[in-house]
Amino acid sequence: MTLPDTMRAMVTMGHGELDQLVLHEAWPRPDPGPGEVLIRVGACGLNNTDVNTRTGWYSKAVTQATTGGAYATVNDDDPSWGGVPITFPRIQGADVCGRIVAVGAGVDAGRIGERVITDNWLRDPDDLTNKAKTGYFGSERDGGFAQFCTIPTRNALAVQSDLTDAELATFSCSYSTAEGMLTRAQVTEADTVLVPGASGGVGGALVQLAKRRGARVIAMASEAKHADVAKLGPDRILPRAPENLRAALGEEAITVVADIVGGPYWPTLIDVLDRGGRYTCSGAIAGPMVELDLRTLYLRDLTFTGSTVIDLDVMPNLIGYIEAGEIKPALAATYPLAQLREAQTAFIEKRHTGNIVVIP
Repeated sequence: MTLPDTMRAMVTMGHGELDQLVLHEAWPRPDPGPGEVLIRVGACGLNNTDVNTRTGWYSKAVTQATTGGAYATVNDDDPSWGGVPITFPRIQGADVCGRIVAVGAGVDAGRIGERVITDNWLRDPDDLTNKAKTGYFGSERDGGFAQFCTIPTRNALAVQSDLTDAELATFSCSYSTAEGMLTRAQVTEADTVLVPGASGGVGGALVQLAKRRGARVIAMASEAKHADVAKLGPDRILPRAPENLRAALGEEAITVVADIVGGPYWPTLIDVLDRGGRYTCSGAIAGPMVELDLRTLYLRDLTFTGSTVIDLDVMPNLIGYIEAGEIKPALAATYPLAQLREAQTAFIEKRHTGNIVVIP
């Protein structure tokens, strides 16, 4: 197979507004290095990390909700998810589905032709479980907002599925984030899980994956999205932010809150946790600064867990769930790569339910 020397790529040139996303029609195509594979990208999903990295929202200088726009001050030393500088220009995009078209030294050539989705956590091959030695695809190295990308062979996971490339591109970030949260919180069939922001990619994945574990699931979403959220299978659906959440829940005993929203409503979520309950978090799209009454934490014997770097078994498990038909994609819309700015605008406005994907 003869591969082109150049490719179409949407390149992030620096922190700032959407104009930092620049389309290049003849960007150099990468070659796979030792231990790597080259993927022809079929589709690539959007996620909050793309927006937050472009805008520099992860910086401690930023205290407001995610807006998708530039912030007045972003520290030079901590603008990425890992609290370190990021190198530009950078091709973002982590949620790749595609086919392996070439391999680097040391990789079995039999992998060529495999249909894969990506495990986005780039680990030290000699210290795989060390969370301090991790990078993220599309952040610490170029990702999938392009026609081709390279990734370590262990991060390209073969998948057998009748789903389309766009549908498969919804899983890597949203569903692994959700499964990582539920794993960290040790959710079982004995739990009742409250999911704020259930109409988003991670929120919808939390609903499906918690149900898969046998838990009772109560979703929260704006009422205009209730019909779409219902398709994900929650036991109950509540409005996005009931004025009296305890009354809205009735006799429900909430043992787990799985949250990526944060913001000013956060104390209300903590107040409805049952004694011995667990709160797990992997985002703060409504704002990272929250108020906590420490008496609620210790007098009610609560456990809080943050969840970012997933455990090693999360992505292989997800592949199994996909292939067994135990979870389904929630594809909201597709855009051509050239319209990534428009796709991110739609993603930021949050009028959709599920995931948005671009096609190179």
